[in-house]
Amino acid sequence: MNQVSTPDASADGLVLGLELIDAGMLARVGGKAANLGETTGAGLPVPPGFCLTTEAYRRAVGPAGLEDVHGALAVTGDHDLAALAALAARARELTLGVDVPPDIAAAVRESYAALGPDVPVAVRSSATAEDLPLASFAGQQDTYLNVVGADAVLDAVRRCWASLWTDRAVAYRATHGISPSTVALAVVVQRMVDAAVAGVLFTANPVTGRRHEAVIDASPGLGEAVVSGAVNPDHFVVDTATGEILERRTGDKAIAIRPLPGGGTERTALSPDSGPSLGDAQVRALAALGSKVERHYGAPQDIEWALAASDKLWLVQSRPITTLYPLPDPRPDLPEPDGIRVFLCFSLAQGLTRPLTPMGMAGFRLIAGSVARSAGFDVPEPRNGPAPYRQAGQRLFVDFTPVVRSSVGRAIVPRVFDIMEARSAAVLRRLFADPRFTVTIRSPWRVLRHVVPVAAKGRVPESLFRALLRPETALRRVDSFGVRHRAALVVPADATGPERLNHAERILGGELFPIVPAVLPLPALGFALLAVAGKLAGQGTDSGALQAVLRGLPNNVTTEMDLALWHLATAIRESGAAAVFEDASPQELARRYRSGGLPAVVQSGLTGFLARYGHRAVAEIDLGMPRWSDDPTHILGVLANYLKLDDPALAPDRQFARAAREAEAQIERLTAIAGSRGGPAGRLRARLVRGALRRTRMFAGLRELPKYHIVEGLAAVRKEVAAVGAELAAAGRIGEADDIFFLDFAEAHRALAGASLREVVAVRREAYDAELGRRRIPRVLLSDGTEPEALHAPGTGAAAGVLSGTPASAGTVTAKARVILDPQGAALEPGEILVAPSTDPGWTPLFLTAGGLVMEMGGPNSHGAVVAREYGIPAVVGVPDATAAISTGQVITLDGGAGTVTPESG
Repeated sequence: MNQVSTPDASADGLVLGLELIDAGMLARVGGKAANLGETTGAGLPVPPGFCLTTEAYRRAVGPAGLEDVHGALAVTGDHDLAALAALAARARELTLGVDVPPDIAAAVRESYAALGPDVPVAVRSSATAEDLPLASFAGQQDTYLNVVGADAVLDAVRRCWASLWTDRAVAYRATHGISPSTVALAVVVQRMVDAAVAGVLFTANPVTGRRHEAVIDASPGLGEAVVSGAVNPDHFVVDTATGEILERRTGDKAIAIRPLPGGGTERTALSPDSGPSLGDAQVRALAALGSKVERHYGAPQDIEWALAASDKLWLVQSRPITTLYPLPDPRPDLPEPDGIRVFLCFSLAQGLTRPLTPMGMAGFRLIAGSVARSAGFDVPEPRNGPAPYRQAGQRLFVDFTPVVRSSVGRAIVPRVFDIMEARSAAVLRRLFADPRFTVTIRSPWRVLRHVVPVAAKGRVPESLFRALLRPETALRRVDSFGVRHRAALVVPADATGPERLNHAERILGGELFPIVPAVLPLPALGFALLAVAGKLAGQGTDSGALQAVLRGLPNNVTTEMDLALWHLATAIRESGAAAVFEDASPQELARRYRSGGLPAVVQSGLTGFLARYGHRAVAEIDLGMPRWSDDPTHILGVLANYLKLDDPALAPDRQFARAAREAEAQIERLTAIAGSRGGPAGRLRARLVRGALRRTRMFAGLRELPKYHIVEGLAAVRKEVAAVGAELAAAGRIGEADDIFFLDFAEAHRALAGASLREVVAVRREAYDAELGRRRIPRVLLSDGTEPEALHAPGTGAAAGVLSGTPASAGTVTAKARVILDPQGAALEPGEILVAPSTDPGWTPLFLTAGGLVMEMGGPNSHGAVVAREYGIPAVVGVPDATAAISTGQVITLDGGAGTVTPESG
């Protein structure tokens, strides 16, 4: 089959040969045609053909009167499937009824004739929202194979146009927020390959993420059998560096789809014992061709291919693999280390699944640089962060290779993750068996020489001794530290723009890390004493008995915040002002609050709450995220939710007080167990257990305080950066004040000096918005793209259908689930079980009325688990894919002691 030059068959370019198309013509020819044109231009083996442009579609369907349908679709929610289906059917009916304009029909006939007399062709839809770098939209429109004759081609073109309005395409676009008025359809007409074998080729492994593995699925006949899932194809995995075939699996294949003479296709049965459809040489040739395509595009590709009877390979489609997680960005300021590296996602460890804004990333680089410098590491440029700092997919990753290859790191770090993020601990432990990560650092000295100076400078030993001997004094010193910390965040009111940025960098680079050694030793001591008490008490002190001591903890700033909000809700109910929450949305309430138009008890109460806690937010570790004081809509929504709870017995303050009483009673039980042996030794043991557990309750709640103070600092930084943003927006160097959070500090200084950065902001906002839709974030990522967690199937429950995780808060509850991916504006009915990917303090106001908690991430001492225990609600954390496996409204049984979640069937 020779390449054919297809003429530009119409005066206004409504029909273009593939050789005239490139990737920059997406809006004109759609994703499929743009990719095919680019691949053709690269000299790769693409069957010849032509494309009817989107303008041809608009010319043809313009008189059909689709505007009213567009308008109706634009205001129909993606959840109203019946309405969407009805509108889609109307749009298809209108489109199928159009006549192809004579000039377009003539251009199609001319271009088709240029391919050969009555040549069989494939007629394929090519939508403008298709085959994009971050969303493939694959299979949403129709394709017609083995079309023969110009009249049949024109009919297939009309049907392709109508397929822009299939139910699945309309629903898919509605889900992704794509306006119906912005989409149009081009149509590709390509000469058919009489395929002996066809299939798909991924130039990187889409399951494991490995960039050096090509994955091939193949079956006899046309590739439609593989693409549509009609067969179990032959499966091959190839190491693209060596050409070694790593895996061969022969599928049953069952059928082949083959062209019929005169047009159309048929399905024919295959022998059940047919051998592999490709030989080793053909598999390697396919992998090599795929590597060539990937090099051209500079990114892994999802390729449809066909092998003709002549053994000639053809590419019939190439698109980006949109499901691969991006590799960590290289550090231009540092040489890349040799060998494969292990990267841990710090964002996930902080319970954050969403991307970080560029300014949020810049803030973390400065904070991480401060940590590294305090530990004695060299950080040549603080704005670049320390050497382990990496970014991937706009999330923060840390090069964990030295930890994995250190005997001390292997002994300590997974145990820490066991209680903070158990699934990450399991992934790390599996890497210990990988021969690429053998231990090379055996001496503890490399760790101690960095840790000891930090502990000494932070006076950690002194803090621990004081906490043991004079615990009340230790608490007062923590309080006084908080006062000094807040004073250090103050910036002069008359500071200039550059001075504000300098102060912001000072706070990030010098004021935040000292919080950790000043506060964290106390809660660490509290948890250590809990373990010591368990050892001393001996028999009858399993983990459940000890965990009961942690309920209703005092000195927990997050608990205090949530209860303060509950008390405000109580005051609103008692004043009779609750009706305002029934009559207006949270957005309207926020508008009225800003104008001072809410009832006095609401207006003053919310002002007081925000004065104390307004620096907090959902995803609050990101400087780019608005604080509650910037936008109280979320808090007003939570208050509305609290006001729905009308059972006094379920009031959160009563439940918290009851949990505290039960914890105190548990201390007495454990003390009695310790002293049950009698004699002086028993009495001493009992005194030690009581003292240890009382200190546990005094100090364990402080685990929330370091982050609270850090977020205070971040809020102060955000305020200064926002002021600079307002100045830059007024000068026209950025579009709006919040655009500054899509710059870093160096760029903000450049903008103050006169540079316009509008285009930079626009590009980054688009990339950020695209990343917001990414759900799968790897906990651990290797530098070759491997996601280690994907190499192992998740654990199964005790029985079929049971989801397993880590026990976090004992108790059993059966109730309706509420899956919430983002707490902003979320409504959780009292008693419902909250199912979330992760949580941070911005989520916890929802906990007060929840019947239970299920999280995809976390360990028994992660933030969500601790708060759930304090509120006395059952919780299971670390449940893989819980937000996908459980649906809102489904009744589930949660056993927080066993760590299981059982959805009701039916």
